[in-house]
Amino acid sequence: MFRVIVVAIVAAAISAGCGKGNDSSRPAVTLQLNWKPEPQFGGFYAAEVDGIYARHGLNVTITAGGAGAPTVDMIGAGTVPFAIVSADEIVRARAMGNLVVALFTVYQTNPQGIMTRASRGFKTLGDVFSHPGILAMERGLPYSDFLQKKYGFAKLKIVPSPFGDLSLYRTEENYAMQCFVTSEPLAAEKTGIEPQTFLIAESGYNPYTTVLATSESYLKSNPQIVKSMIDAVREGWQAYLADPAKANEYMGRLNPTMDPQTFKDSAVAQKPLIESADTKQLGLGTMTLDRWQTLVEQLVELKVIDKPVDAQTCFAEPSKAK
Repeated sequence: MFRVIVVAIVAAAISAGCGKGNDSSRPAVTLQLNWKPEPQFGGFYAAEVDGIYARHGLNVTITAGGAGAPTVDMIGAGTVPFAIVSADEIVRARAMGNLVVALFTVYQTNPQGIMTRASRGFKTLGDVFSHPGILAMERGLPYSDFLQKKYGFAKLKIVPSPFGDLSLYRTEENYAMQCFVTSEPLAAEKTGIEPQTFLIAESGYNPYTTVLATSESYLKSNPQIVKSMIDAVREGWQAYLADPAKANEYMGRLNPTMDPQTFKDSAVAQKPLIESADTKQLGLGTMTLDRWQTLVEQLVELKVIDKPVDAQTCFAEPSKAK
């Protein structure tokens, strides 16, 4: 029912049209990121540097985040109208009464992974957990609960996530760490110690991530702005995937900790995680009810939520917002 309402709202927004005036006449909105400017946000920045937001009648300010940025709570509190979250955060938030709604997902395959040294000779993700060693990861997140349930942590010493710091990777032979497969492995290669990376998605936990989201109340109150934002973001990602150079240069100025070559390599590495059979058929950013329903069931099984939420209410399908 909620998705039917969403489609009706978006249809009304289309018929209403969207102004293309100067900055003062365009609605000013904030997009809050959950991490620093990196290629995982390339399409959002491409929409800024290429003037795509402006062409869709929006004056968008992108605000960088960092480790532990509470973006889902910021949406729920009305602090920002749009933010980047993960799908499992949305399900958990809705279970707690924070009615956050997904609008567009960047990644069809979740880039969250576990990285260790290639010299350890591991062939599967399960090998990380069946051998003694150190695993640096952020506990309390659903993917951590999934890995513990599937593989067990009995042979590992779990330490806090280094959030990209490779100090222990360089010094501890039996070390593994959480990563984005489009980021830390590229940095690890520069240390001269070859990494081996395993996608958590390949073990069965694959929530959408780098998800553009808003609140249910904002969606209902501002259908024209939401429609314009979805369209601009999709166009921005089309532009970034076609040629990331300009957006990478801009993000590099905002985040000088990542060098230009890593920006370039990361943009290439993430393309197969963003494009899929679904996006070829339905467009970039598309989400399916089956994927959301599977995620809800997994989070109930992991006891992340006490009872199921309605998967249909978790997202406004982008393909129906055209």
